[in-house]
Amino acid sequence: MAKTIAITNQKGGVGKTTTAGTIASGLAREGYRVLAVDLDPQGNLSFCLGAEIDNSPTVYELMKGKAIPSAVIQNNNGVDVIPSNILLSSAELEFAKMGREFLLRRCLAPVAHRYDVIVIDTPPALNLLTVNAYTAADYLIIPMSPEVLSLLGVSQLRETIELVKSIYNPDIEVLGILLNKYNRQRLLTREVEDMSQLIARELGSKVFRSKIRTAVAMAEAPAHGESIYTYAPKSNVAKDCKNLITEIIAEKGMGLHGKENQ
Repeated sequence: MAKTIAITNQKGGVGKTTTAGTIASGLAREGYRVLAVDLDPQGNLSFCLGAEIDNSPTVYELMKGKAIPSAVIQNNNGVDVIPSNILLSSAELEFAKMGREFLLRRCLAPVAHRYDVIVIDTPPALNLLTVNAYTAADYLIIPMSPEVLSLLGVSQLRETIELVKSIYNPDIEVLGILLNKYNRQRLLTREVEDMSQLIARELGSKVFRSKIRTAVAMAEAPAHGESIYTYAPKSNVAKDCKNLITEIIAEKGMGLHGKENQ
């Protein structure tokens, strides 16, 4: 059965979607069966992974019960993708039935056995879609940039995580906080890193040893239909991303050691 990781932060501009795509592509390169789920109405992860979003059913139709998973899942560069588009922005109003917090979990259940890892990209808001992602997830990864506002966003996530744990998903864990746009030379970066360690401890988690450095290539790669691993494979940021994948695979409880499910 797949381990499900939701990438989350209510603050925009912290590299959340880039992190989701990097993890999905990186694990696929290591031979794992990966499903990426775009739960953001902006559809940025879908774009990054080369999915069709305008003329194909998306996660919106899946959660509405108008499409089955096999009709929605696309495959691009070794990663299966459930895409999203702007229709999903009406979820808060349209998904009004009892148990709506479990919609995504129920939709993924029939196909979860086909994958080793499911990666969910969430919207930059604490709304119904985010709660659905948390309810479906085994783990959360929280990307943040070395900025004070980003730090506050992470701190505010704690209440939502505790709410979901108490009502919908008692087993969810924070796998770690990931520092993006990292520049050790900046004083603010070092200060935010120290503070993020405190927040991680409050969440019963950690800050990943791997830090993702600032790089133009990270923004350029999706525009060329590539991941950072193929677009700039020898760059420092590609090395950072590979280190992150190694760190995730080594996590106890993930069940990914030695590709046991292959």
